[in-house]
Amino acid sequence: MSAFDQRGQKVNYQYNAAGDINFATVQNQADLVNELEKLKFEITKAGDAQVIDAEIVTDVQYQIQKAVDQSKKPEPNKNAILEHLIQAKEFIKNLAEAGGIVTGIMKAIELVQQLF
Repeated sequence: MSAFDQRGQKVNYQYNAAGDINFATVQNQADLVNELEKLKFEITKAGDAQVIDAEIVTDVQYQIQKAVDQSKKPEPNKNAILEHLIQAKEFIKNLAEAGGIVTGIMKAIELVQQLF
């Protein structure tokens, strides 16, 4: 087993890819909505830790919420969902601290293409 000396390190926020968000378990629309909601909460945590600028957090959350709202419809518009998720990704794609979140959004995009 590997051991890492982490003395002296200060971490304000760290995306935990092995945490509660698991797009690999998504089987249907309801599962996707659930994981997107978790992703939105993760973005909130990053904003609270001041790792992502508050304005960017608001923009990303808005786009993800629009994707969630569309996904909940009886006949969701696949292109609208994709557009919102792509826009969310664009807001944070260049932030190294948000790399895990960007990866989560990209996985959601793949799932939308499969599910709808």
